[in-house]
Amino acid sequence: MLYVSLIAAFVASILLTPLVKRLAFRIGAVDTPNYRKVHARIMPRLGGLAIFFAFLIGVAVLQPQSQYSLAIIIGACIIVATGVIDDMREISAKAKMLGQIVAALIVIFVGGIQIDFINLPFGGQLDFGFLSIPFTILWIVGITNAINLIDGLDGLAAGVSSTALITLSGLAFIMDDMFVLAFAAILAAATIGFLFYNFHPAKIFMGDTGALFLGFMISVLALLGYKNFTIISLIIPIIMLGVPISDTFFAIVRRLRMKKKWSDPDKSHLHHRLLDMGFTHRQTVLIIYGIAMMFGLAAIIFSMAKLWGAILLITVILIAIEIFVEVIGLAGKNYKPLLNFMRIFNK
Repeated sequence: MLYVSLIAAFVASILLTPLVKRLAFRIGAVDTPNYRKVHARIMPRLGGLAIFFAFLIGVAVLQPQSQYSLAIIIGACIIVATGVIDDMREISAKAKMLGQIVAALIVIFVGGIQIDFINLPFGGQLDFGFLSIPFTILWIVGITNAINLIDGLDGLAAGVSSTALITLSGLAFIMDDMFVLAFAAILAAATIGFLFYNFHPAKIFMGDTGALFLGFMISVLALLGYKNFTIISLIIPIIMLGVPISDTFFAIVRRLRMKKKWSDPDKSHLHHRLLDMGFTHRQTVLIIYGIAMMFGLAAIIFSMAKLWGAILLITVILIAIEIFVEVIGLAGKNYKPLLNFMRIFNK
């Protein structure tokens, strides 16, 4: 039955996207070029609406039973409504944040989804207590915005999200979590269907409707798969989402180093840096797809590693990320502490 729901979501996405494209033009949900945008013509947004409805169709076909279903769907509706309004009228960052927090609270209080504690690797337990709700909100809102921040090139956010969802499906299969497997796989199928119209040269953008929806769903499903496990297990979704999390983290570092507000937009994200290095639009997207796949593979290996193997793997990943960031100038052109240290050491 899962295969039928995947096909339903995939086909629905392909059929619904052209209809959503017409709707976007009719209601004025379009993206106008400016100095920060890569595209040079007016483009319809709202594509995430097709992903959302295709996902709902897939879920309706499968009808997975879980205590979390209703809360996740209600939260997703709030997120999608926030995205639709923003795609039409470009609401303030505070208004978007409010929508995300409300959706997160629905998941927490209606669905009972939150991180209460984690087991420490060398024994003992870290109980979050009254901080469990703020920590859960921070996770959901943080991942939601991380996916939104990488939505800067044709097919980029959709491809990276699809990779994360496929990885999440694989990890859920290993852990025998059929609900997370079903929801992640159906959403991946809907997103891949949308990619037929969104890959370069794109015919439609997913807009904040899609980026916020995908970010919200990935954050919640990742939380469901790994809540109340060890601190090592909690790192798995962080590795899986290595591309958006790294890009967001070093964007904040970059802006703080330049004495700007952490929320100020700029044109120095991962995809911007790769474009500046001479890669084409399509090459840049494919390179980031490759990086996302490597993170996904690392997450799967990490999930099966023993404690010291996991520690070694995370150390290697962190060093590799730092070197890559310094080479492409993701945290600023003069930010090269590790490379400078290596040069001194070599001398």
